[in-house]
Amino acid sequence: MKKVVVTGIGAITPLGPDFSSLMNAVYQGQSGVKALDTPWISQLHSPLAAPVLFPVEDHFTKLRRLMLDRVAQLGLLAVKEAVNQAQLDTSVDAGLGGGIFWGTGMGGAHTLEQAYMDSFSNPTSRPRPTTIVMFMTNSTTGQIGIEHKIKGPSTTYSSACSSSAVAIGEAFEAIRHGKINYAVAGGSEALLTLGVMKAWESLQTLARPDKEHPETSCRPFSKDRSGFILGEGAASLILESEEHAIQRGANILCEIVGYGNTTDASHITQPDANGQARAMSLALFQAGLSINDVDYINAHGTGTQVGDISETKAIHHVFGDRAKHIPVSATKALHGHLMGATGAVEMAIALGSLLNRQIPGTAHLFNPDSECDLDYVSEGARVLEKIDVVMSNSFGFGGNNAVLVAKRYR
Repeated sequence: MKKVVVTGIGAITPLGPDFSSLMNAVYQGQSGVKALDTPWISQLHSPLAAPVLFPVEDHFTKLRRLMLDRVAQLGLLAVKEAVNQAQLDTSVDAGLGGGIFWGTGMGGAHTLEQAYMDSFSNPTSRPRPTTIVMFMTNSTTGQIGIEHKIKGPSTTYSSACSSSAVAIGEAFEAIRHGKINYAVAGGSEALLTLGVMKAWESLQTLARPDKEHPETSCRPFSKDRSGFILGEGAASLILESEEHAIQRGANILCEIVGYGNTTDASHITQPDANGQARAMSLALFQAGLSINDVDYINAHGTGTQVGDISETKAIHHVFGDRAKHIPVSATKALHGHLMGATGAVEMAIALGSLLNRQIPGTAHLFNPDSECDLDYVSEGARVLEKIDVVMSNSFGFGGNNAVLVAKRYR
């Protein structure tokens, strides 16, 4: 089996246009949650979301934009940053040595919703000819291949909130088994549309707005938590075999060592602590690590009543007496829930924490819940004397659980 290393990280989120701005914001406790300024916001019970305010469209020509939904634009920008940091020439070996592993929950939601609105409001209207290729779930994956001339395998994963974590895990497996030399892995999501947000409202999983401080409305692990805030964004990692990275003189950032993927097989929306625990245990087993080796856990931490308790129980189950001594933080309070992109964004944060030897806190945890009794780093960012192994949890509707483990590269 080959060692798998990370040589590039890219991100575009509600907290900024790149990876460094994301890390700075989570350390400072800066929230990207705000009231949307759109004509249809009055049709929602809550105006809150976590949008990307960076002028995304400005980075593409008008002609190029005709083929790109917002989800693809976000993805391409995150990949561009990661490829640039890795200084990776994807044209070497005609691009056959690389692969694309991308995650998204709904693909081109903006394009699909616009097509529906046009069709229902005017039965004689004709959707744009590019509608299908813009909203299909694998559109971003294909556009990444076109942009970077990567001609190896490409796969799109859609498992709700765990989509991009699964994409990274499967890329790790492909490189580990020698199928490819490198991979672009990650995910993107752009779901801030009227139809999508009304659907989430009807499921009653979105946070109730705090009237005085709306930016603090999402409160993972807090007793008064009421749900999450929808966000948008993308993150990408460049994964390579250690051999390939050394051969081309790349700067190796860290090493991916474990991936666990399980299915609850119990309920389509209700999380199961046992399924989550199995995924964490599998990731540690594959990594050849013990519970004593983990220095930080980036939690899925959505801020829902059931979800946060389930994850807390799962961590207790896996780590036993040590559970309360491992710092755990949830960053969705700041960047929102990015659905299919959230696993990649949070893995990026976990890797940034490893590189910086500093972890973000769990923001807005004002009122501790006795059933959520771990060390959630509620005081804010914390510098750790020892941080050599990090874990990132991603759990999705449908009962899919994806856990990634990385360690310091030596």
